[in-house]
This record gives sequence, structure tokens and C-alpha cells, in this order.
Amino acid sequence: MTSTTMHEAHRRVAVVTGAAAGIGQAYALRLAADGHAVAIADLGPAEQTVRLIEDAGGAAFAVPTDVADPDSVARFARAVADRFGGADILVHNAGIYPVVAFEETDWSTWRKVMGVNLDSAFHLTHAFLPGMKAKGWGRIVLVASTAFHTGPPGLVAYAASKGGVIGFARSLAAEIGEFGVTVNVIAPGMVRTPGTLAGRQHELGLFDKVLAAQAIKRTGTPEDLMSAVSFLTSDGASFVTGQTLAVDGGVARL
Repeated sequence: MTSTTMHEAHRRVAVVTGAAAGIGQAYALRLAADGHAVAIADLGPAEQTVRLIEDAGGAAFAVPTDVADPDSVARFARAVADRFGGADILVHNAGIYPVVAFEETDWSTWRKVMGVNLDSAFHLTHAFLPGMKAKGWGRIVLVASTAFHTGPPGLVAYAASKGGVIGFARSLAAEIGEFGVTVNVIAPGMVRTPGTLAGRQHELGLFDKVLAAQAIKRTGTPEDLMSAVSFLTSDGASFVTGQTLAVDGGVARL
């Protein structure tokens, strides 16, 4: 099947970053279920996500990509153009969240967090926005965190980077709304994923602490985020832009 035929056989083309596992994989699977072809950017192996989509009758491919590197993002964007003819939807989920006290956070760690979590939004939007504007339709969904609103200790760099993502989205939404492109943010709370279970979040008992603050007394799962991304990337969300949707069990209560 040629890339043109594949593109025509699907409603739209969605780019999802950080979709090898966890929340990003859930986003990719839901967007594929919604009828979109999916292009995945991840430093880790995303073959499982691609296989799950293809086994369900969808179209997907993955490219090893460092979202903090503009050249790597540009190569990924060219691959998406070659395979699917460009992207209509960008869901930027990739991120890192080292749990470390502020005075133990060195400049290298700070810059790495900002590069992966915030600079990446700049690189990816620069790469895919022109095509969306040319079509007069686009959906950009950036993933932040309710950590920006709750300010937990040990996550100064992370919370700052996610606050930057929210500010980026709000201002960009005002700038490009006239072109039919919306920009919104999903802010997850504590979600049980392979990454959070393997990190210091579990070791420090953060799951229990966050659960105690939630209105809904269960820990979130990647599947809890699926409907949010489906709505914000839909035609039905054409009048929604510049917004932050907290999916956190009622911690932030924005």
C-alpha cells in the first residue's frame, strides 16, 4: 500500500511522542481507534505500540527521535511527510520527571528537563504547524502535569517545565486560532505507568500521598487519559483552545 493510499484510508494523521509505553501508548491506541494513522516519535522501542495498532487494522510507524534535538525532530517530520503526507494532529506526551531536591539539582539536570519537556514543544510545533495552517485544520495537544498547580517537593525542574508548556499553549492558541488550529493541554495527575512505578515516585510513597489528596480515591491509569485526547483532537473540539484539562482524580480542581 502506498503512503498516499494509506493516508486516504484514514481520517487524519496523528503524531504522538513518547508512545512506546504508558500514557503515550494509550494516546496512540485511542487515536488509532478513532480512525487516524499514527506516527510515533520515541527514543525507546515503540514496536509494540505499532504492532498493537496494526493488529487492530490501523496504520502506524515509529522513528527513534530525540524530541529535545531540533535536527532529530526535523528528520522525524520528514519521515511523517514521506509516509503519510504530513500531520493533522500533534500530541506531545514525551517527558522526563526526575525526583530530586532543588539544591541537589545541577545545571545539567535542569537543562535536560527543560530540553525534553519544554524546548521539545517548540521544536515539534515548528515542524508540524505549517502543514496544519496550510490545510486550515489542526489539533495540537501538549501534555503538562498538575504538578505545576500543586507544586510538590522534589519536582522543581519538572513543575517549572510543565508550567512553561501551559504558558506556551495559551499564547500559541491566541496566535493561530484564526487558521483553524487549536492548542490545548492535558494535565495528568499521578498515573500508574511503567515509568512511575520504576522511578522514585513509588519509592517515596508519592502514590499514597497523591491518592489521599484526590477527590476520586483510586490511582489513575493511562486509560483514564484516552477520552480527553480523543475529544481535544476531534472536530467537536473546534471551539476549544488555550485550555488546560486536568485529568487527575480531582487534585488540582482548576
